[in-house]
Amino acid sequence: MKKHISYPKIQQFRNIISTINREVTFIKLDENGEAIFDINIKKPILTFKGTVKLHGTNASVCYNDVDGFWIQSRKNIITIEKDNAAFAFFVEGRKDTFLEFIKSISKKYNIDTSKYTISIYGEWAGKGIQKGVGISKLEKGLYIFGIKISKIEKDDNFNSYWVNSSFLSDKENNIFNVEDFKTYTVDVDFNNPHLAQNKFIEITNEIEEECPVSKAFGLEKELGEGVVWATEFKGNIHRFKVKGEKHSVTKVKKLAEVDVEKINSILEFVDYAVTKNRFEQAIENIFVKENLDIKKLGNLIKWVISDIIAEETDTMTKNGIEPKEVNKYISNKVREMFFESLNKSVGL
Repeated sequence: MKKHISYPKIQQFRNIISTINREVTFIKLDENGEAIFDINIKKPILTFKGTVKLHGTNASVCYNDVDGFWIQSRKNIITIEKDNAAFAFFVEGRKDTFLEFIKSISKKYNIDTSKYTISIYGEWAGKGIQKGVGISKLEKGLYIFGIKISKIEKDDNFNSYWVNSSFLSDKENNIFNVEDFKTYTVDVDFNNPHLAQNKFIEITNEIEEECPVSKAFGLEKELGEGVVWATEFKGNIHRFKVKGEKHSVTKVKKLAEVDVEKINSILEFVDYAVTKNRFEQAIENIFVKENLDIKKLGNLIKWVISDIIAEETDTMTKNGIEPKEVNKYISNKVREMFFESLNKSVGL
């Protein structure tokens, strides 16, 4: 029986930071099923690839040998009789092309379509679908951005996965690929991920001023919507979107610009202020001949912050650093030093 296979919700950058941090620091589950994390693990530098985010409507086609071929909007299976912006009508007129796509995917990735469903996702965009961007002035077309492989029968031990879709396109049939157009790359150091925000904003502003997709079709200086960024880490695809300020129809919170010089100044100050001697003095005051106990970590952090503010106010003032700006970074450094000491005390 045909079932709707939805495209996952695209996250915000802040969500990706949290997810990557959890994936990096997760160690195992304890005997009570509680997660054990090691926050001292150094986080990776990941390269994100950006493709132009097109303002249209999510669309897809699916196939397996059991249920055959079907067409989807974001939330429903659709037909010519019950269509969404004439996408089903578009696909039915090019069904042979889409079936060839399915065949090529099956062969390329060795997919047994008697057991698995192949879903091809894209943005259905063009005249009459959305307004206010350059792509809205073009003829309707599908812009492919993903292929998902899922199991026909429910299987809790099987995780659906994604394969590369950049080879799929048929321009004569108005089927394009988002990677046929300009793409971007940004490296994100997840030890200080916010330092990448300005680059994301810069690229978004560039696309907003002139959409690379509509420009490729001869329409210059047309408004673009934004960028979808993606990377793979530990077998998972992580995506987030950034939209421009002028794209007023969105409700997405915009990325805030980051003062890189200020953050670097804060990091330098933390290295200067959170010394081994200050940390050991804090240990002596909080644990007074007791063994280290994670339950008192909060007290330890508060002691160090208070001591730094008391003794380094002049340095902070000179560098234009306020306590609320630096407390988080001090906390992180003290936490790292605490767990390093705790591990040594138990012989790890």
